[in-house]
Amino acid sequence: MTTVTDVHDTDSPFALSHLDSLESEAVHIFREVAGEFERPVILFSGGKDSIVMLHLALKAFAPAAIPFSLLHVDTGHNFPEVIEYRDRTVEKHGLRLHVASVQEYIDAGKLRERPDGTRNPLQTVPLTEAIQQHRFDAVFGGGRRDEEKARAKERVFSLRDEFSQWDPRRQRPELWQLYNGRHAPGEHVRVFPLSNWTELDVWQYIEREGIELPQIYFAHEREVFSRNGMWLTAGEWGGPKDGEPVVRRTIRYRTVGDMSCTGAVDSDATTLEAVIAEIAASRLTERGATRADDKLSEAAMEDRKREGYF
Repeated sequence: MTTVTDVHDTDSPFALSHLDSLESEAVHIFREVAGEFERPVILFSGGKDSIVMLHLALKAFAPAAIPFSLLHVDTGHNFPEVIEYRDRTVEKHGLRLHVASVQEYIDAGKLRERPDGTRNPLQTVPLTEAIQQHRFDAVFGGGRRDEEKARAKERVFSLRDEFSQWDPRRQRPELWQLYNGRHAPGEHVRVFPLSNWTELDVWQYIEREGIELPQIYFAHEREVFSRNGMWLTAGEWGGPKDGEPVVRRTIRYRTVGDMSCTGAVDSDATTLEAVIAEIAASRLTERGATRADDKLSEAAMEDRKREGYF
């Protein structure tokens, strides 16, 4: 006789593995949004989290096409390898990509360059205006709770007001994976299918599924310079400064964003297996170790989220 205990026994042949459970939850979230919202969009930068998110969306609706378009907020200081991957992926799957360009906003006088050259904080206005222009009512993001303390507070369905601002006091309970997407006209919901994943989960899933990534995530030689304890790539954004010598090192990137604020780590991990072993031994989160924009203040991420950031 089968009992409830038997069904939930981890040794049961019907039990899902850890990765299968995470995948099932994410697929459920994509389908829930498809049924509940009119104009969803997936934020897709060509970074590993957005790549996994797109892979899950393709699985959720196969063999049909995914019923969402993609949106990328392009700072103009992105890694060329990542932009090439982004465009190739869009073409491969026949997807529609909207690009909100920070450079166009600077050229039009709507934004000003920061003295430090970083453009990540400048993404908020192009993002929020793109959401308003295209009337997107649900925006998928690849944020995970293990990345940063402000993201740890966010729900899977995160309500944003008519100004795209986030108020932690308006977060709704999500008991038993029941998601409330109700919103007033002008508001929208940010949706995070990878909320309960860790960096290690993401890499193990990439290995299991055989997902292709930009080579920047694996160890390679690159000219870099040291600033604030991080290895940054020289570029048109303004680095290096006087007294910051450029050296050639074997590095890789754990997270990929604007070149001006994304640091590399010393690494000889050239395979998925080596990367997974490296991450399993790490005691620093990927953003804590490699993102200068999160170090502007103790509440840098939360402040940006309140303004409408990812």
